[in-house]
Amino acid sequence: MNGILINMKQSLASPRLAALVATLFALPAAAQDSLSAAEFDAYTQGKTFYYGSAGAPYGGEEYLQNNRVRWSFLDGKCKEGIWYEEAGEICFVYEDRPEPQCWTFSRNAGGLVAQYQGKLGGAPLYEIEQRMKPMLCHGPEVGV
Repeated sequence: MNGILINMKQSLASPRLAALVATLFALPAAAQDSLSAAEFDAYTQGKTFYYGSAGAPYGGEEYLQNNRVRWSFLDGKCKEGIWYEEAGEICFVYEDRPEPQCWTFSRNAGGLVAQYQGKLGGAPLYEIEQRMKPMLCHGPEVGV
């Protein structure tokens, strides 16, 4: 199973990714209109998106029905959550993190771009790939 994750990370760190990153950062962020909740849902529902940040794979998220999501840092550990719109932002709450994490999402030629709206801001996440298949999620850890 670890081979699958390694292959995923290797496939995401390709020359295509480098070209995509260059394209994304060449576009002014202010020129991109934020997606509404309806637009975000129409674009993402039923798909799994893999995101990068600063030229490296970052994580993946499955967008399910009824605003449900499943997030992973591509380590096989997945977190269940929900998303909702608040004041024009898309906010996520996960099973292990009850405080909302709010983002603005836009689309450009390379796909989806997410900008965190919290105090610390940070580099945007950008769509590297989208698939119709679910992510690899290991079951709960069981101790002895």
